Amino acid sequence: MRLKGHSGWVLAVAFSPDGSLVASASLDGTIKLWDPATGQSCWTFVGHSSCVRAVAFSPCRKLVVSASLDCTVRLWELTTGGSYKILRGHQNSVQAVAFSPDGKLVASASTDCTVRLWDPITGQVRSELEGHPQPVWAVAFSPDGKLVASASLDGTIRLWDPATGQGRGILEGHSDAVRAVAFSPDSKLIASASHDCTVRLWDPATGQARRTFKGHVGWVQAITFSPDGKLVASASLDCTVRLWDLTIGRSCRMFEGHKDSVQAVAFSPDGKLVASSSNDRTVRLWDPATAQR
Repeated sequence: MRLKGHSGWVLAVAFSPDGSLVASASLDGTIKLWDPATGQSCWTFVGHSSCVRAVAFSPCRKLVVSASLDCTVRLWELTTGGSYKILRGHQNSVQAVAFSPDGKLVASASTDCTVRLWDPITGQVRSELEGHPQPVWAVAFSPDGKLVASASLDGTIRLWDPATGQGRGILEGHSDAVRAVAFSPDSKLIASASHDCTVRLWDPATGQARRTFKGHVGWVQAITFSPDGKLVASASLDCTVRLWDLTIGRSCRMFEGHKDSVQAVAFSPDGKLVASSSNDRTVRLWDPATAQR
């Protein structure tokens, strides 16, 4: 299924926790909500003054958070479609956002080289995580809530304790910028996507790389685990999405259909759909078992 409606590149995509909605963020400055069952657009959030780079749902499904090149993070209420709160503080564009598993924190990553942890109720900064010498492009919470991972143009992934703001390690091995990072459902693995055209798996406990997946012929822009932790999906500027089987250690499926670079990828909570977004201004929904759309 192809979801059409954005007038610019679609840079991010996310499923709601119950799988009943898909959110997409675009170069056109808007966030759209879609019904994945029908492919119909059901809401458009307007408020950012520039490109929207990232989007995520709160665990309770009541809020959507977005990050923009206008240097702000916005919280939106699903019930009203209105902007609930604007989080200001980053000195440059905000590239990524994530909710903590308990919904009590929002993490944002910026080209100002920092990660900020915010209280979504008060809008206040709880911690500012500094250490990357270059822009930070991605951020993720571990499902157990014990770690935050950030990925940077500097080619590294840094681990942080969200309770204290202290660093917990640096993962090094990519030969180019790291564009995306994700935790496995059991928090025991980290997947990273890089401009070196590879996907890597890491053990966050030891900081060691476990495996490197090669196959994309363009920068890898996004990464996500399947809900059962058996698959990793990656999105690339080579216009494809690939599924990697962690049991056999290689690519098991490739999704082809986008007419331009693929910027983002997400699994539905039940694992029965994969959503991808692209510079071709569309979101596509795929069956991960067949690679059909």
